[in-house]
Amino acid sequence: MVAVCLVAASVSVDALAATKTHTVTMEGTRFIPETLTVRRGDRVVWINKDPFPHTATGPARSFDSRSVAPEASWRYVAKKAGTFPYVCTFHPTMKGTLVVE
Repeated sequence: MVAVCLVAASVSVDALAATKTHTVTMEGTRFIPETLTVRRGDRVVWINKDPFPHTATGPARSFDSRSVAPEASWRYVAKKAGTFPYVCTFHPTMKGTLVVE
């Protein structure tokens, strides 16, 4: 019984170690990088470096940061595979794409 628990704990630690954190900067009324490719389970952090708020809003609000204030950030864990174009609802010309493998 103890061996089974140790193996399960080992798998969980390995799965956590495989996840990564990626950063998207909101600056100059752009998302940098404009396209980001991640794996399912990875975390994406959007950081606002502009002097005004932004959002990162996916299709049909599949993800939505709401308003991210200047010098603030928002985190999202990519759960579903696919290609997700997103926009800043305050600045519709500000577009990005999140690709989840």
